[in-house]
Amino acid sequence: MAKILVVEDDVDLAISLKDLISLEHHLVDLAHTGKEALENLGYSAYELLILDWNLPDMTGLELCKRFRASGGACAVLMLTGRNETMNKIQGLDAGADDYLTKPFNPDELMSRIRALLRRPGAFRGSELKVGGLVLEPNTFRVTRDGEEIRLLPKEFALLQFLMRHPDEVFSTEALIERVWESGTEVSPEVVRSYINRLRNKIDRQGETSMLRTVHGIGYKLEAS
Repeated sequence: MAKILVVEDDVDLAISLKDLISLEHHLVDLAHTGKEALENLGYSAYELLILDWNLPDMTGLELCKRFRASGGACAVLMLTGRNETMNKIQGLDAGADDYLTKPFNPDELMSRIRALLRRPGAFRGSELKVGGLVLEPNTFRVTRDGEEIRLLPKEFALLQFLMRHPDEVFSTEALIERVWESGTEVSPEVVRSYINRLRNKIDRQGETSMLRTVHGIGYKLEAS
């Protein structure tokens, strides 16, 4: 499960892309202009940016350059009707990682997304292991010491994020930024509730909780 920003000025196409990508349980935010995209990129952490070339206020090429120049490191997939070799070179030189021309096959799009998210530093679709916990992103299965644990989708997303960053402390705001879609009204109490629900499901009676509260700072998943 990754957090993805789709930048597309065609509202119907943007919604269709969101529906398609969400089928693989990714969190998808939408932006319809370059300015809106830069605002989203300024306050949310994404693992993939899907970027249309033609935007009403700037080109996707310019947006990609500005994103990279500001230190943006997530993968970028550029979508465009421009299929000339020189356009592809321009897109890749601007900082895009991949390039797909319209119209495209939905299966090919999803295949390219999976490939980009498998790259080092990006979302990994492989099995995660922390202590006795094992999480399988592709099957949405979680076990501890071989015993299956049933989680709701948001519980799964929260645990997956924490398992990708064992022993790192995250504030409530950082968890909201990375695990919930942008614009979602989420209070610290909601995050605390999900943390407690996860504790009730993954912890073993009589043992110290793997999900630790670091008072005044946030939460972390301890690897040992």
